Amino acid sequence: APGVPRGRGCAGSREVVPTCERYAVRRLPFARLADGDVAFFERLMPGRVVTGEEEVKPFNVDWLKSVRGCSQLVLKPQTTAEVSQILRYCHERNLAVNPQGGNTGLVGGSVPVFDEIILSTALMNQIISFDKVSGILVCQAGCVLERLNEYLEEQGFIMPLDLGAKGSCHIGGNVATNAGGLRLLRYGSLRGTVLGLEVVLADGSTLDCLTSLRKDNTGYDLKQLFIGSEGTLGVITAVSILCPQKPKAVNLAFLGCQSFAKVLETFTTCRAMLGEILSAYEFMDEKCMELVERHLKLSSPVTDSPFYVLIETSGSNSTHDEEKLNSFLEQAMASGLVTDGTVATDDKKIKVLWGLRERITEALTHEGYVYKYDISLPVGKLYDLVTDMRARLGQSAKNVVGYGHLGDGNLHLNITAESYSHSLLDAIEPFVYEWTARCSGSISAEHGLGFKKKQFIQYSKPREAVVLMQQFKAMLDPKGILNPYKMLPSAP
Repeated sequence: APGVPRGRGCAGSREVVPTCERYAVRRLPFARLADGDVAFFERLMPGRVVTGEEEVKPFNVDWLKSVRGCSQLVLKPQTTAEVSQILRYCHERNLAVNPQGGNTGLVGGSVPVFDEIILSTALMNQIISFDKVSGILVCQAGCVLERLNEYLEEQGFIMPLDLGAKGSCHIGGNVATNAGGLRLLRYGSLRGTVLGLEVVLADGSTLDCLTSLRKDNTGYDLKQLFIGSEGTLGVITAVSILCPQKPKAVNLAFLGCQSFAKVLETFTTCRAMLGEILSAYEFMDEKCMELVERHLKLSSPVTDSPFYVLIETSGSNSTHDEEKLNSFLEQAMASGLVTDGTVATDDKKIKVLWGLRERITEALTHEGYVYKYDISLPVGKLYDLVTDMRARLGQSAKNVVGYGHLGDGNLHLNITAESYSHSLLDAIEPFVYEWTARCSGSISAEHGLGFKKKQFIQYSKPREAVVLMQQFKAMLDPKGILNPYKMLPSAP
């Protein structure tokens, strides 16, 4: 917003407009960082305090390069005790803190808005234990998702979630945002697979609920408060999570459909015929494929289809699974649901096909500025929003594309333009949220609200629910120092 003064400490590169400037938000009355504060942290964590402007810069900008904070200090604790001492000191000094994992978030929740101290979990990357009998993994919050999956595969298990950002995202950030991903259809959400958490609260006290029990009905399930809380209620330092056994047989079908109605009918058919071995059902429109091929130089084995579908099966018997998949494909082709397709059974080809879906977000970044929307809708209406948005925006947008986790009713609507435009944003919002609310959908299926979406929470939650959330925030973080300006609108 032109004319809005930016907070002190916002000097630096102008490749991204500071968040405080673009969104006209004003700094809350937190203390300013002083030399004595830096000296304290350097004594606490020698060699793990980052202060140089160029060194801090990557932590201030989100992965999409759509928002930029103005922090002057990054702290890299290695233990829960260090996190506790950091927050106790910041609470006493009234210094705001921005918890940050892999910084792969898409709604501005992982970077500062003003000069909040960045608390990075990058060095909290130790696996604490793994029980091969129960399949329960306990690890620190900074473990990278892909590294955890590689470790588990050596033991015959896998992580219950899989994301396109798995090579960078941290499990603590996944839990803090309740990340969904590609295989929620099979393994469910983190609210079901996370068994326990260790969390440091705003005042530095540690809440040790790091249980490894699958059944525990003693009192309130406090961990659920922190799953999906986006770092606003506490800093997750360790996670206990239930991991499924690694499937012995994985098959992936990449198919072309001539209409979205056929995408839906194909899903109904495959769910009925594949049953318990169905682990993922993803879709993407032809514009997504065009962008992936143009910008990333990937090639699709299936061409000239308005829609593409990825169907993954995971099971314990390759012969049984292949028979079921082939039977489904024969029926889908014979009935005209699918016009073309290919099947992969070896890991290399499977990864290549998944890359066509997982790298759509990366391809979109080559188109300029990206307006991203992560919506839950009744499955039958999933693509209607894309069609309506194209008609509404016309030539004012370069691209309007849709893809996502159809099995979960989760649409990723992406709109691209040469550069950020306030008038284009006004044409998109709040229309996209009003449209979603009319269909009884959710304005955030899995990415969270972060900074960009917090003012629209009322489209998915009643006023009474928002007030109760604000009361939880006030109780656990009375000074409001944890990830301020994020997730919830300001309390009255």
